[in-house]
Amino acid sequence: MALNEYTPGTAFPGEIGRTIDQSSPAWPKPVRAAAGAPNVLMIVFDDVGYGQLGCYGSPIATPHLDALAADGLLYSNMHTTALCSPSRSCIITGRNHHANGMAAVTEFSTGYPGYDGNIPFSNGFLSEMLLARGYNTYAVGKWHLTPADQESAAGPYNRWPLGRGFERFYGFLGGDTSQWYPDLVHDNHQVEPERTPEEGYHLSEDLADKAIQFVADAKQAAPDKPFFLYFCPAAAHAPHHVPREWADRYKGRFDEGWEAYREMVFDRQKQMGVIPADAELSERDPDVPEWNSLSPDARRLAARMMEVYAGFLTHTDHHIGRVLDFLKEIGEFDNTIVAVVSDNGASSEGGVTGTTNELQFFNNAQESLEESLRDIDELGGPDTFNHYPWGWTWAGNTPFRRWKRETYRGGTSDPFLIHWPRGIASRGEVRTQYAHLIDIVPTVLELLDIEPPETINGVDQTPLHGVSFAHTLDDSAAPTLRHTQYFEMLGHRAIDHDGWRAVCPWPGPSFAESERPFGTPITAEALAELDAADWELYHVAEDFAENHDVAAQHPDKLAELIRLWYVEAGKYQVLPIDGRAMARLLDERPQLTENRTSYTLRPGTQMLPAAVAPRLFNRPHSITADVTISADGAEGVLLCEGGYTGGWSFYLQHGRLHYTHNYVRRSWLTVSSEEVIPAGRHRLGFEFQPTGLPDFTQGKGAPGRALLYLDGRLVGQADFPVTTPIIFNPGGLRCGANPGSVVTSEYSAPFRFTGTLHSVTVDVSGTPISDAASEMRAAMARQ
Repeated sequence: MALNEYTPGTAFPGEIGRTIDQSSPAWPKPVRAAAGAPNVLMIVFDDVGYGQLGCYGSPIATPHLDALAADGLLYSNMHTTALCSPSRSCIITGRNHHANGMAAVTEFSTGYPGYDGNIPFSNGFLSEMLLARGYNTYAVGKWHLTPADQESAAGPYNRWPLGRGFERFYGFLGGDTSQWYPDLVHDNHQVEPERTPEEGYHLSEDLADKAIQFVADAKQAAPDKPFFLYFCPAAAHAPHHVPREWADRYKGRFDEGWEAYREMVFDRQKQMGVIPADAELSERDPDVPEWNSLSPDARRLAARMMEVYAGFLTHTDHHIGRVLDFLKEIGEFDNTIVAVVSDNGASSEGGVTGTTNELQFFNNAQESLEESLRDIDELGGPDTFNHYPWGWTWAGNTPFRRWKRETYRGGTSDPFLIHWPRGIASRGEVRTQYAHLIDIVPTVLELLDIEPPETINGVDQTPLHGVSFAHTLDDSAAPTLRHTQYFEMLGHRAIDHDGWRAVCPWPGPSFAESERPFGTPITAEALAELDAADWELYHVAEDFAENHDVAAQHPDKLAELIRLWYVEAGKYQVLPIDGRAMARLLDERPQLTENRTSYTLRPGTQMLPAAVAPRLFNRPHSITADVTISADGAEGVLLCEGGYTGGWSFYLQHGRLHYTHNYVRRSWLTVSSEEVIPAGRHRLGFEFQPTGLPDFTQGKGAPGRALLYLDGRLVGQADFPVTTPIIFNPGGLRCGANPGSVVTSEYSAPFRFTGTLHSVTVDVSGTPISDAASEMRAAMARQ
């Protein structure tokens, strides 16, 4: 007998009498997807360039992705924003990145509508749309769509995954993390990995396990209920972390260098039909040294960095294969729409030489070749945060010029695959129609026969900016429906329109050709000069890789495209144009609480992310721990920030008090107490007083005097010649332990404090721990 069901919010269709025998029931109708509705698996790679997947001509083995292409469709003309958070906002909303408030990564937010990092609730997520239509919704892996200052346990949580339509989440909220010691969040709380690297842990395997578990959990309860799985491995963003045996598969494979790689991939791309037969390989990048100009040691290091990267990508493909195999096992593979995309071109964040620690790049504190070679056998392992050099970035974007963060095609043209055996008749074909990430949501909705909702959770929705390319799936000759698309990233601008492409590079076509350093602000005067003289024009319908600037031959077409760029900029909140990069990190932003100079932390609490933790770089500050030490003594971390790639730790060991500053893994600076800390309740203090100014051009933070106190009495001091100038990553502020990646090898994780730690207070007011101690410090300095 069928139940009497009704839609909540409508009139109750049953009868309600005075007693049950005079009444008839009716039930709120459960939200059910259409019978046979397909699942959706969206796989979003990070920093994977156009020429880095096997199915796009790369020698890097990606057999599971290649199989999707062979039995599905490969798109050769998909475009991104050139940076991760902005691209991901497009993928998940179907709206342009500035309209999402995501002009750049969330950490670079500024106080303008297109830049504030808060995706409006009027720009609904695909997860929200499908949840309302009876889908289970899961996000696994990288998120990076929550404003950085909202990532702490204080929330708010409405822009975390579970606040934007996902029922379950497992991954990391920020831009990158260690694959061995990740900063993990499960739903709305932080968790630690269940194993250590020594026990075989790796994030890629963990993410695949959780993706399989989420689907399996629901399928055993509701086998006919479809799912949307937003699966975002950390690969191939730095750190390029992978078990050694996977990297060793590529030994010697890249010894001929990046020019040889480009030529080989370019030829393969033509043979496979990925690029036009008449395409030209882009010209040599002036920022990239010729392979043969490098010393033998430099070539050996660069080749190994690429071997590790290749192993990382193949290892990730292997674990994606496990997810796909599970879908086959439960009979869901053929009825799952699998879409695979990268969020931007290959990354240049390793610098010209590459690095064993990406944190050095962001602090402008690059190590020497000799220092890098010291760790060549550790690349890919837990003690590195490695990234390859610019030459491999350039090669990874074959056949295009430039890379991530720039709006040439090397930054904005990326792999895209779609596979759905039950719904797509075409197999193993290449599609050349123009598309952009904002077109994915409308395409998926059309394939599911779902109209974009007018409201979500009571909020009126903006129209989608993307257009569906579903009509191209079984028709290679179908016309392109997207005619115009603007680009802007950190002041670097471009626009595509009907086979023409205008680009205005900032700070220049390359660093070598620019008269300005990366991150230079764009003034009104500079913008006028750029618009008057610095736009380039390419007829990409005939010049696939932007080799021939025809601005001089077609001034009217260029003027038309510049005007069109400003029209699109006005539509989508692109102004004001901001060419700054790392300087945006220092912009003042609203906080959940009023400005304060004192922070109190307690053991057993969640990590405090950098965006909400007290900022201690280059300024006087103090740390005071309220502890009780038993007669048997105590040891462990009182407070720490960062990890082995860079950070600091305040701890007790062997009866003495210590503070160690890890300067981007190039040096460890330590001050220790001159006496043993006795049993009892004490106030243990650390104070830093700068003695000079930072030198950002040399990657050096302020030097200073480090002082240790026992109940206000000075018990140790040392001079630190340098400190970290800008950023620690990964790892926030932790109280009472140093789990995961340790700041110093003097102890092993988690090194929990074994006494009673009542609280730790961080003070950034500049007030000394005690006046008496200040006088004693001055006296000691005079001696």
